[in-house]
Amino acid sequence: MDIQVIPQTIKRKKYTRVAAYARVSTPKEMMIVSLSAQVDYYSELIASNPDWKLAGIYIDEAKTGTKGTRENFVRLIEDCEKGLIDCVITKTVSRFARNTVDLLSTCRKLKELGIDVFFEAQNIHSISEDGELMLTLLASLAQEEARSDSENMRWAVRKHFEQGKPWCGALLGYRMKNGRYEIVPEEAKIVERIFAEYLNGNGIETITNNLNKEGFLTRKGFHWHKFTIDRTLRCYTYTGNLLLQTTYSENYITKRPMKNKGELPMYLVKDAHEPIISEERYNMVQEEMKRRAEKYKPANKQFISYPYTSLITCGNCGKHYRRKKTASGFVWICNTYNSQGKAACPSKQIPEATLDQISVDIPLDTISQIIACDNNTLIFQYKDGTKAVRYWKDRSRSESWTPEMKETARQASLKREGR
Repeated sequence: MDIQVIPQTIKRKKYTRVAAYARVSTPKEMMIVSLSAQVDYYSELIASNPDWKLAGIYIDEAKTGTKGTRENFVRLIEDCEKGLIDCVITKTVSRFARNTVDLLSTCRKLKELGIDVFFEAQNIHSISEDGELMLTLLASLAQEEARSDSENMRWAVRKHFEQGKPWCGALLGYRMKNGRYEIVPEEAKIVERIFAEYLNGNGIETITNNLNKEGFLTRKGFHWHKFTIDRTLRCYTYTGNLLLQTTYSENYITKRPMKNKGELPMYLVKDAHEPIISEERYNMVQEEMKRRAEKYKPANKQFISYPYTSLITCGNCGKHYRRKKTASGFVWICNTYNSQGKAACPSKQIPEATLDQISVDIPLDTISQIIACDNNTLIFQYKDGTKAVRYWKDRSRSESWTPEMKETARQASLKREGR
């Protein structure tokens, strides 16, 4: 019997995939409320339009529009480039960016991809004919406002310095009271311990691990990191003196901190508050840091990039994997696990040979990221947005042994047998 196939005549409705971008830069307790409110607002707004489908809500916390390092903003643009979004909604031009050049270049890039950016407050669509003209005018005004705010802030900071007053009111071991630092005893003990451990021969990594293992937290309630210990050891304020304006902002757009090498005046205030560390002890630490830096300074060491460099991300802590030489060969290991141990990150090291074997059919130049997950799972994320999952097996004990290790074991066995 012949069966006639009737082609499908009902077409599926094509939805516009809409994403929202927001940025909050309020104090922490207010920021949480603001975040929740904006997520609810955009979720309801997009759900209320039958022609729209939610493609994601991207929010950056406590960042300024003049900086270009907003993680979720970058992720939003990447998802647009992957073809996952048709339209972006944001509240205002200043929430999106205050740098006119960056704003226009981003909108032009998205326009070339056929993606519209809708600015609610100004009722502007970037993809419209007069959209770019309006955005140029509004962004210029926003940028000028940012410049004015920055100049006012810099003036206030410098006035504080000229009067011998610090700008920052909180520092591990101190709190500001009536314009003067006062010691917080329990935190001061941690500062004293950090200086003592360093002078007793411990390295910054060892001090970091010791504090984390014993459950100590930073002033803000976080785990310790090496850069926090390094910054503590270099802080001249612990001597009871103040050295003000050692850094300054490059400009109001980048806000990149620059070391003051004479571009601006510096102010030294002696005996400004009660010391936690004596000046003699502080100087001993600075000399020891210089000595160790010189001793362990790599001789003409050049950075070598390997096929997996900056490609593997830990699924547990989010840090990159690095290449490490072990007795059984080269492996790729999470930076957190390598520096702080399994208690900080329960990830596994992956033999390089295993990586080569399971990715032999995957051109690495087509991969944007490899996520190393639990249960020996690797997720290869392609640049076009697709994914591939691979599983790897742990090496057996015999496979992980080098010829030297096998020979040592053989000799030990012969010795036990009295041969």
